[in-house]
Amino acid sequence: MNHEIIAQKCSELGMIQKRGELGQAIADIVFSFSPQDLQQMRWNFRGAIRDINPELRKKLDETITAHLHGTYQAIRLMHQQGIFIHMNDVLFPDADTYWMMVKDRCSTGPIEKVRLRFLKYLLSGFCMFVQELPGHPVGMPFPGGDKVTFIDGNYYCPVRGKADEFDAALCPFCPALVTPKTGYLKPPVKGSRYQKDTFLRQTFDKHHYNG
Repeated sequence: MNHEIIAQKCSELGMIQKRGELGQAIADIVFSFSPQDLQQMRWNFRGAIRDINPELRKKLDETITAHLHGTYQAIRLMHQQGIFIHMNDVLFPDADTYWMMVKDRCSTGPIEKVRLRFLKYLLSGFCMFVQELPGHPVGMPFPGGDKVTFIDGNYYCPVRGKADEFDAALCPFCPALVTPKTGYLKPPVKGSRYQKDTFLRQTFDKHHYNG
């Protein structure tokens, strides 16, 4: 895969209008990458965060590793089960803009780095447009202790409104809402035991209760 092929793939992805079609198209491209490519992405990310707080670094490493491999396995499973052919709803209107952004960001640089950059955007695009999940995974911590959360059927991200400070490439396309100020989040309605426990734990941590 070279720069020209990546540019062509981005143009093709940008023309797709249905979620299932996009999911299948992304799957076809992602399957051309190897498990070693995913591992290299993890190593690259680990190197990029090596100078931050050790505790935060460990949590980020665990979260991103689970996110990369989890998304890859979700793509494989949905492809094997033929789920994409039943996803006929229309994509978010800015999906084409995302792929044009990816095309631009993958237009220059050493091809091995660009290949992995493209894979990162493929996985993120799958999350945001096919699965309609946040670009940053639930549970991902940010400096200050805030995390991406799922509460009452909505995803909340503490940096959603700060695209200029974090990953500006993903934030404009992310379906997550901006995390409200503490005290305004509601516990999940009809949520699972895990979701309810998560809400209680986050409330406990946020307010620093001492019992």
